[in-house]
Amino acid sequence: MALWKKELREKVLARVDYGKEMTDGEIEEIIEEVMLGEEELRQCSVRQRQRLKKELFDSLRRLDVLQMFVEDPSITEIMINGKDCLFIEKEGCLRELDIHFESVEKLQDVIQQIVARCNRVVNEASPIVDARLENGARVNVVLNPVALNGPIVTIRRFPEKPITMDELLRRESITREAAAFLERLVKAKYNIFISGGTGSGKTTFLNVLSGYIPKQERIITIEDNAELQLQGIRNLVRLETRNRNVEGCQEISMRDLIRASLRMRPDRIIVGEVRGAEAVDMIQAMNTGHEGSMSTGHANSAGDMLARLENMILMGMEIPLAAIRQQVASGIDIIVHLGRLRDRTRKVLQIVEVEGLQGDGIRLHPLFEFEEAGEAADGSVRGSLVKKGELLHEAKLQMAGF
Repeated sequence: MALWKKELREKVLARVDYGKEMTDGEIEEIIEEVMLGEEELRQCSVRQRQRLKKELFDSLRRLDVLQMFVEDPSITEIMINGKDCLFIEKEGCLRELDIHFESVEKLQDVIQQIVARCNRVVNEASPIVDARLENGARVNVVLNPVALNGPIVTIRRFPEKPITMDELLRRESITREAAAFLERLVKAKYNIFISGGTGSGKTTFLNVLSGYIPKQERIITIEDNAELQLQGIRNLVRLETRNRNVEGCQEISMRDLIRASLRMRPDRIIVGEVRGAEAVDMIQAMNTGHEGSMSTGHANSAGDMLARLENMILMGMEIPLAAIRQQVASGIDIIVHLGRLRDRTRKVLQIVEVEGLQGDGIRLHPLFEFEEAGEAADGSVRGSLVKKGELLHEAKLQMAGF
């Protein structure tokens, strides 16, 4: 079947007019004409012919063998380890696919097609790039000579409809009491930082919290790759970084965008994720009147997130550690830590208040913590987010009328 498909594809390509830009409809007409001329295809069922037609079209104008998986909303991750090794994540479970690309060259063609749509470049000189698909899915590409086993592509798909707090409550990712508490904090303009490991749902949770932002405010989002899906906010500015390219375009970093955003009269600044020196500008923004700002970062706990922020700030400026801790303690009000349990469910594990400096460190005040209560017969983890304390700094809540 693969050899047959390859021969048909070559016949279609032979009839393509490269002197003009052909539409998808014109390509489909050529495919139909070529297929009608094949005697063997007349023995196939209508369903088989339709499938073959779609596969031919996808190989020419879409993402080849990936297209059917990119279109499947139940698939959350696609992993390509070279042309012969493809995996998907569906409903929290990984499985290997029994399909592959025709050649490394075909896989590279698909990669170039993806990055070109985002006005980005990936090659041997610049072998790592982040991009996104038309449906908003995030794409990471690593090529030779960095990747030793062929082109590596990781695609993370996000829900077509943004997940709401009601959905998180249904999944028992958070309790109703904690959700109501966070709603008040967002509306009262507490600066909130969301931490967690890879795949713990940080971006999803940031989207959920942003749903509590009053609709009349001016919001600026800053991301490496645009993933946030803020709903119902008309006065919204979305900024995205840009890589340097061979055509002479200069790099525009997260730091550049955060600094630029301060001159755009934002009510709140939402930074998709901080990974490096941009933490300096984010914390300074939180300390200079842009209350209600939010961001995310990778860490194993709320305490670890503070340590990582200190290290990231040191990447951007050389100031005493005590001064950095003072800035962080003054800038961040609340840390929400997310995690993925052994049963693959995502939960809010901690909600802590940044109480302030104590001695040489920053003191955290626990407000909610997830307490495990064993396992059910099906292997699912039992437990709940338990309230541990009351909010100490209530000034913003009182000013907001709560």
